[in-house]
Amino acid sequence: MNTSLNKLTKSIRYVIATSAAVAVTAISPVYAQQTKDDSADVEKIAIVGSRAAPRSIGDSAVPIDIISAEDFKSQGSTDMVSMMQTAVPSFNVNDQPINDASSLVRPANLRGLASDHTLVLVNGKRRHRSAVITFLGGGLSDGAQGPDISTIPASALKQIEVLRDGAAAQYGSDAIAGVINFALKDDADGGSVEMLYGSYYEGDGDSVQMSANVGLPLTKDGFANLTVEYRESDATSRSVQRDDAGALADAGNTFIENPAQIWGSPEVKSDFKFFGNFGLDLGNDREAYMFGNYAEREIDGGFYYRNPHNRGGVFDGGLDENDNQTLLVADLTADLSANCPTLANGNPILVGDNVLDNPRYIAEVANNPDCFAFNEMLPGGFTPRFGGTVNDASLVVGTKGTLKNELFYDVSLNFGQNEVEFAINNTINPSLGPESPTSFKPGTYTQSEQTLDIDLAKPIEIGFDSPLYLAGGFQYRHETYEGRAGDVASYEIGPLASQGFGIGSNGFPGLSNRSQDETSRHNIALYLDGELNLTEDFLLTAAVRYEDFSDFGDTTKGKIAARWQLTESFALRGAYSTGFKAPTIGQTTVRNVTTAFGTDGKLIDRATLPPTDPIAVQKGATPLEPEESTSISAGFVAEFDNGLFVTADYYNIEVTDRISTTSGIALTAEDIATLLANGVSDASSFSEVSYFTNDFDTTTEGVDLVANYGMEMLGGDTKFALTYNWTSTVVDRASDNISSFRVRMLENNLPAVRYSFTSTHNNGDWKVLGRLNYAGSIYEDHLDSALPMSVGSEFTFDLEVGYNVSDNLNLVAGAKNLFDQRPDDNVLYDTEVAGSQYPTTSPIGINGGFYYVRGVYSF
Repeated sequence: MNTSLNKLTKSIRYVIATSAAVAVTAISPVYAQQTKDDSADVEKIAIVGSRAAPRSIGDSAVPIDIISAEDFKSQGSTDMVSMMQTAVPSFNVNDQPINDASSLVRPANLRGLASDHTLVLVNGKRRHRSAVITFLGGGLSDGAQGPDISTIPASALKQIEVLRDGAAAQYGSDAIAGVINFALKDDADGGSVEMLYGSYYEGDGDSVQMSANVGLPLTKDGFANLTVEYRESDATSRSVQRDDAGALADAGNTFIENPAQIWGSPEVKSDFKFFGNFGLDLGNDREAYMFGNYAEREIDGGFYYRNPHNRGGVFDGGLDENDNQTLLVADLTADLSANCPTLANGNPILVGDNVLDNPRYIAEVANNPDCFAFNEMLPGGFTPRFGGTVNDASLVVGTKGTLKNELFYDVSLNFGQNEVEFAINNTINPSLGPESPTSFKPGTYTQSEQTLDIDLAKPIEIGFDSPLYLAGGFQYRHETYEGRAGDVASYEIGPLASQGFGIGSNGFPGLSNRSQDETSRHNIALYLDGELNLTEDFLLTAAVRYEDFSDFGDTTKGKIAARWQLTESFALRGAYSTGFKAPTIGQTTVRNVTTAFGTDGKLIDRATLPPTDPIAVQKGATPLEPEESTSISAGFVAEFDNGLFVTADYYNIEVTDRISTTSGIALTAEDIATLLANGVSDASSFSEVSYFTNDFDTTTEGVDLVANYGMEMLGGDTKFALTYNWTSTVVDRASDNISSFRVRMLENNLPAVRYSFTSTHNNGDWKVLGRLNYAGSIYEDHLDSALPMSVGSEFTFDLEVGYNVSDNLNLVAGAKNLFDQRPDDNVLYDTEVAGSQYPTTSPIGINGGFYYVRGVYSF
């Protein structure tokens, strides 16, 4: 697929490719840097949460999870988001079978907050946001614009560090829920090649993934660690036939597919990822570093079925005086002289049970070249396929070291870009009539970020048990969000628009050349961190951060945390912080039209408008402001001589003025006239509008429990791990723009309790892993259409067996959801509305059991 790349993306890809080539040519015949034995460090040492020297997670004043590469990959999931959910119980993500742009970048939630409340770092540097805004984010993430972590290959990782504490005062905007740092491998030799094949028990969703990682010396004083990964995955279907489609088939319409609408995972046509991590020792405690990536992913997913009798703007001619459905018929003559059968001239065709058998339709439309109905092109209706291509690129270059006066410095430049080019197929632009194409490129959105970081740190002796470790720094960040027009046919106002036919590619109208825009902003930040052991057993940390944004002003936030070692085995810890999340420039400027279900159970076209748009202002929109937060955490750490390690932490996060999209607001004829007058030429196609707003406050509280223990058992070593999360969210305030169903989704769409218990047994060349997972019950507003349902709690079990065939080759066979557990059948709204066999937001997914085999060759 040809995908346009701007100059920044091309430059990043070129630099990474060139650097990789340089690394290869710099290989020395004799390895100057041997592989380090970091196994202990990988499991225990984190760089997040502290500007001082990296410390063990038990010594940290705030809760941190460390997930080693080996533990992280011991599962059947192949995409990063699902892998994170398995590894971190407070990290939630559900399937997005039909959910607009969310099918391309699934929104994930840490500690019950939205996907853009978690700051993502790679090697400690801020990761850029995705260009995808989740217009339909399942309630909790509606309107969120977070990073796309699916572009990070698992094989490139040394470990993952999850800071489960508010950290905006340390790291800046977006860190309300916490911070996830992906630490890249830095080996200078060795590597691995891995292949995985898997499939669902139902026989669909076949997945193939291949990856390779290699560590190379970069001259005699450095390393180049390179990773490449490629994945393909077939679509799945967990659907039943819709009542309306079934009735059409029963009435003799032989063009109806069964099922007419597919609910399932989208097809991943291709998913390519490359990551490179480079380091060079400059001597005298100084080093230069560089890392970056390029990724491209093409997705094709399902969409809603268009009924050939009543889809508005395509087939729906309106109701006659007796409330009978009529057919929308176009007059193709230049002077409208054909006098085609329409409701307007009092001579409509009633669709009945099957309009294709109606003699008037056959004589006056199908066999009349001057009159046209889309039933001639699409006799069974149609179901669009929606997807697109995501391109992602980044490059970080920097240098760090320690001067003779013990002053540590780290100076870096960070370039990042994410671009999504949408695609929709098997649909039409109704206003173009029989000349309409059936495939469209409705537009491209691009998020670009450039960041300069200057970080300084120095230990200062002030007479306490340890030096005061003082850190400070400066950050400048420039962001750009650009929307580029789609192909002309995706937004063109065709000749049939004046006769009541819809405008633009049906399902996802294109961004017009009049609406495309590029908006930029910048911000500067200054921070100061301090850490001090007041006594040998009492650690005190504090941080303050000032940020000034060019588009909404400045803010100052702070944090204080402490850890008290009560006994040799037991310590208390706690933190208090204030935080913020700045509105993204995408949220302040984006314009989008999507298809959703209205509260009457029918498909509607909903326009999401910037809060500065005249019609949004007329409906109550005001300029966006930053979200504000207050976070409290308290807990304990227990480390016993027998190897038992336990942490338990309570958290309470209050967020005010949360940014989200409003629930759909119906448009009146006056509203549409205002839109048309303001140049929104396709406004007659809209039924509802939505806009971004600071419209509600929440309080989220919870408990995280982590326990690890190891012992000798059955002639081998056995490790046990328990991870538990309880989360509760209450909406403290909500405006009238947030519906009661949306409030319930915010409060109850994530399971209140999730936990997993994992046991890993190693015995000689054999390894066996078993994992019990539990997800509590949730509430779902089915299709965001005021269709309430309760989804019961579920247990699933994962099993994996590995065998070392040789010192270099390891084979693994396993099953995720071994016993093929499914959510309870959707018996309330399965066939009546859209044909979904299961609740679409079930925390265990809708696909059932997945088996896989994996081979890893290490060298």
